[in-house]
Amino acid sequence: MWTIVEARDAAKALDKLPRHVAEKYAIWCAIVRQSGPEGLRAIKSFHDEKLAGKLANRRSSRLSDQWRVLYHVEADSVIVYVDRVTPHDYRL
Repeated sequence: MWTIVEARDAAKALDKLPRHVAEKYAIWCAIVRQSGPEGLRAIKSFHDEKLAGKLANRRSSRLSDQWRVLYHVEADSVIVYVDRVTPHDYRL
């Protein structure tokens, strides 16, 4: 079992998400809790990918055409840190 830790900004953004995106995020969380990031990579609809540049240690999963989850995995533990849920805007 994996643990998901949401950053404060991500938790705030979750309250303002459109309903269909919030439902997809709930599915995303269930998959991560059950099988971790490897489970996300197995499901093609999430388009889980590694980011480059300043966000090189982060990964992105699509919740819809517009909305993304930015997260990173702690190397030696079973914790996934959700940094942001953003409308495809990766600026820091």
